[in-house]
Amino acid sequence: MQFRWSLPVALTITLAACATPQATAPLAAPAAPAVATAPATPALTSGLFLQNFDRTVRPQDDFYRFVNGTWLKNTEIPADKSNYGAFTLLADEAEKNLRVIVEQAAAADAAAGSDQQLIGDFYRSFMDEAKVEQLGLAPLQPELARIDAIKDRQQLLDYLARAQMIAVSNPIGAYVLQDAKRPDVYTIYADQSGLGMPERDYYLGTDGPLSEARAKYQQHIAKVFTLSGRHDGAAAAKRVMAFETRLAKASWAPADLRDVEKTYNPFDVAGAMKAAPGIDWARWLESMGIRHDQLIVGQPSYFKELGKAINGVPLATWKDYLKLRVIDDFSPYLSQAFVEENFDFHGRTLSGTPQLKPRWKRGLDETENAMGDLLGKEYVQRHFPPEAKQRMDALVANLLKAFDVSIDELEWMGPETRKEAHDKIRNFTVKIGYPEKWKTYDGLVASRADLVGNVQRARAINVRRELAKLGKPVDRTEWYMTPQTVNAYYNPFANEIVFPAAILQPPFFDMKADDAVNYGGIGAVIGHEISHGFDDQGRKFDGKGMLRDWWTERDNELFLARANALVKQYDAFSPIAGMNVNGRLTLGENIGDLSGLAVAHKAYLIALGGKDAPVLDGFTGEQRFYLGWGQVWAHNIREDELRKRLKTDPHSPSEYRANGILRNMPAFARAFDVKEGDQMYLPPDQVVRIW
Repeated sequence: MQFRWSLPVALTITLAACATPQATAPLAAPAAPAVATAPATPALTSGLFLQNFDRTVRPQDDFYRFVNGTWLKNTEIPADKSNYGAFTLLADEAEKNLRVIVEQAAAADAAAGSDQQLIGDFYRSFMDEAKVEQLGLAPLQPELARIDAIKDRQQLLDYLARAQMIAVSNPIGAYVLQDAKRPDVYTIYADQSGLGMPERDYYLGTDGPLSEARAKYQQHIAKVFTLSGRHDGAAAAKRVMAFETRLAKASWAPADLRDVEKTYNPFDVAGAMKAAPGIDWARWLESMGIRHDQLIVGQPSYFKELGKAINGVPLATWKDYLKLRVIDDFSPYLSQAFVEENFDFHGRTLSGTPQLKPRWKRGLDETENAMGDLLGKEYVQRHFPPEAKQRMDALVANLLKAFDVSIDELEWMGPETRKEAHDKIRNFTVKIGYPEKWKTYDGLVASRADLVGNVQRARAINVRRELAKLGKPVDRTEWYMTPQTVNAYYNPFANEIVFPAAILQPPFFDMKADDAVNYGGIGAVIGHEISHGFDDQGRKFDGKGMLRDWWTERDNELFLARANALVKQYDAFSPIAGMNVNGRLTLGENIGDLSGLAVAHKAYLIALGGKDAPVLDGFTGEQRFYLGWGQVWAHNIREDELRKRLKTDPHSPSEYRANGILRNMPAFARAFDVKEGDQMYLPPDQVVRIW
């Protein structure tokens, strides 16, 4: 969707492709690291998945494979997935529970407009494969006719606004969010968008796999046009490819998109029209029914070039491009030929996924996209125990206390900056489980026989809800994830950390386990999200959520020196021959991992209250803490998907999230007797500590 939850700071702690619930058939142990319940005993268990360990690997040499090696060897990635790991396993469980909810709703004869009717009939419309096949491309013909009817540049801009309202990808990505320097006010942001491949390097890069992806993308475009009944598919594909390459050349690189100061460019409408002369921003806003004179232009140089394209690229090329975007975005809801072609490029080519997901999984995904809070409300009632929230409250309190203490222990931070850092910690808002207010879908109509219409209407309802925020007080209760999402986030505009219900399960959080593994798992997740408030971008916001420089010049230089050392460490990691981790792109998440785990360890010591932890399953409390961290990163990934993530994902690959961080932990080295000569050893003068 174009109107979406999106911040110029990376929010999530998890692996991006695992955030959407996806299910597979159960795997036999030791393939599954986390879902099996530990044997019941009168005392707390260790919470360790010992069956996943590879005892032939020394923890001092490769901790990640010591903890997860057997699982990594024995676990095949399911054919309908590009990757598989601990996050996905929890998403599988959530998906199974959600399937029961949607299928019960689909079987019910619920009153029109009720939650159950909306859920059930939307899902049934997706599952009616015969009807979808019968309709073919017909449901999109009215939209394609709108594009054909564009007669001039003004009508072209009107259609770009129309595309926002039905969440069709186009060169202007718009969303409503708090103004970064006025966090009590909503405003509209405009960002670069509209590429059919993941990012600019796919169009401009010279290495073999990228060149191959370009060739296959052009073939994909031609096939889409051919399926839609055109006889000039190859020629149209060539024109569209040239147009998208022009957009790619003007687009900013992913690492630059993370910079909240570079991307904060506020204008009134007149100022925006001067910055990007070819775009009539007033007409664009008016076409969406927006009465708002302020907007934040994320990438001014890109929009300056887009303005030239709006006025200079032939309308025929624009129409080809827009038709491609509409058909490609709606292909999952069309007949099988469109579904297969869409998956062949976006799934097989870009991610290496060999097999399309079963229809029920895709139907569930789309129902969640359309009305996630309706499903979330039912999910929480059935699957979230209140005692989990109570224990999380204690964990979060200890983590915040530990971070506060850690600030006072920083030898490099001066008193002026330290005072502001304490203020930020004390102003954190914590949200656990589910929202206190659920999103509503007033006016939504779901028909059992109109899948494309259902999707369009749901998108429009969700977009209008976002637009309606403009001019209203900021809703501090709002959530930007559903409770059934296996993930967590930090929102710098509200200085809040949020933990949905679905992540509060093993291996992250085990109600039956001793504290050590929980502090190494969910404790590190909590610490990670707190640390996002103090990473390379989050640190630019104050305790009220305002983009404001609260750092002294000296402290800023000392922070950057430590951050740059971490960049250098991660730049050296090479998961694929010829490709390295981008330390600058992943810096925020790496700081979140580094500082989050350090603070979680401190919080674990607070929780012990001076007492000795028991030895369980042959490991001390200190060792189990780090084992808890290691086992959440069990993860296998296809090479094409990994290649894509190295270009686009602000998270480092799982192996380096585990091992790369632990090498910077003196307490880890003591716990496992890591010495010079061991592969996990890092000389003291190279160890990075930031928070």
